Amino acid sequence: MFIRVDFNVPIRDGVIGDDTRIRAALPTLTYGLEHGATLILGSHLGRPKGTVNPALTLRPVATRLAAVLGRRVVFAKDAVGDAVTDAVSQAGPGGVVLLENLRFHPGETANDPAFAEALAAQADCYVNDAFGSAHRAHASTTGIVHHLREAAAGLLMAAELHHLGVLLESPPRPFVAILGGAKVSGKLEVIENLLPRIDTLLIGGAMAYTFLTARGLGVGRSLVETALIDATRAIEHDADRRDMRLELPSDHVVTNRLEVGAAHETLAVEDPAIGDRLGVDIGPATIDRYAAVIADARTIVWNGPMGVFEIDAFAPGTVAIAEAVAASTAASIVGGGDSVAAIGRAGVGDRITHISTGGGASLEFLGGRRLPGVDALPDA
Repeated sequence: MFIRVDFNVPIRDGVIGDDTRIRAALPTLTYGLEHGATLILGSHLGRPKGTVNPALTLRPVATRLAAVLGRRVVFAKDAVGDAVTDAVSQAGPGGVVLLENLRFHPGETANDPAFAEALAAQADCYVNDAFGSAHRAHASTTGIVHHLREAAAGLLMAAELHHLGVLLESPPRPFVAILGGAKVSGKLEVIENLLPRIDTLLIGGAMAYTFLTARGLGVGRSLVETALIDATRAIEHDADRRDMRLELPSDHVVTNRLEVGAAHETLAVEDPAIGDRLGVDIGPATIDRYAAVIADARTIVWNGPMGVFEIDAFAPGTVAIAEAVAASTAASIVGGGDSVAAIGRAGVGDRITHISTGGGASLEFLGGRRLPGVDALPDA
């Protein structure tokens, strides 16, 4: 059985920084093993662009997977060919094989039929459990389906589609969306698709500054996508027309440089004292206002940090939102690397209804786009 997993985890100097995506695949892997399957697992790691990059090998993942799975995992030195044949033979019936980084081959991202056929050579059925890659039409997510008799979604994929599908179909209300991160452009489709469905939109992160600029406020050196100022005005107009609340920060933390230890202060967003500094987090008044909205919600979706989360001094807004979402009685879905990291940092993961493993895929799904990795499956 070939299972497409998403083991695109952070690795530095061979050390895995977060194994959330590895652990998320365990239910599907365990199910397959309990039913006597031999598992051939394929994943990408980073963007090697079709060439072998030792820094992006999946070998450390095989070691961690063996530890969390509690059984031997044979690492194949390549994704196709004799290396795979040898690894499968070494693993034996009911064993587990992890292939080397699929993207070491240009045929993966090109969805090359020959590469897809080579991936399928050792398997008799296919399972896609990589929701984080479902928005990519690659050989291991779509092409391989044509070369195996049976194909299905894994348990993680099914859970992702269920929880995100509820948001678009019949969410309990009030439905609150929280969007942050650097750019409006990365979430424009999501905003446009969610506007008819949500009751309140809370905006934070650098993307707020394009909205604030559209309102005529000075934002110093904060990131602004000038090409999207008119689009943000259209979004606000549409929100007003629909009687939907669109909330922007009323105060923010500003600094003159993005460095640990940099001087910073909290100002109202209307305060011209920002000068040539830039905004790096939402302020306490905004946190309180957003937390009150979150407390009254019955459905919450959150994607993107409220500030420059990587620097401790500029992380309080993101962590406070994580705590507010966890404290709410609403059904909550969190996606995106920094948002998920904030949930972990606040230690509230057990109080979130669903933590999505697919940042880009969840955004495209919520934006109304089709996911090729799902469409390729027989029961899509």
